[in-house]
Formats: sequence, structure tokens, C-alpha cells
Amino acid sequence: MMARVTLLYFASLRDAAGVGREEVDSQAVDLRALYVETQARHGFVLPVDRLRVAVDGEFARWNEAPLAGSEVAFIPPVSGG
Repeated sequence: MMARVTLLYFASLRDAAGVGREEVDSQAVDLRALYVETQARHGFVLPVDRLRVAVDGEFARWNEAPLAGSEVAFIPPVSGG
């Protein structure tokens, strides 16, 4: 089933994608597959196990299905000082 979702990127993912947000249509069965699709499209180097994922502002599990109209954020590790 095709779902249109809004993807949000932060830090190194935003740099690699060249945008902070985009709308995509996806047939991914879960959030992990959605990230893998996006990783291939933008050349992200971070593996899924190094990221957190959030849906509509709440942390989510990678095995959850993306729902049409959702806002999905891929959150890489950040460093600071």
C-alpha cells in the first residue's frame, strides 16, 4: 500500500540529502524499509542501527508501518560540547 509521508532529516542526514524535509510516496512495509529506501536515494552512510526514528513527534520502533500523512524523523547521533 502506497503511503505519502513527510520525512525530516537532521545533522549529517540533512547535509547528505541537501534538504531538511521532503514528501515521499513509499510502499515500505515498515520504518526500517523506509529508511533503507531513503538511504539508497540520498547515499546516507549511517546504518539504521545508529539512528532513532520518530513519528509525529514521538519516538517509534523500526518495525512500525509508515502511515499516510505521518511525519517521520530520522535522527542521527549528535555530538556537542
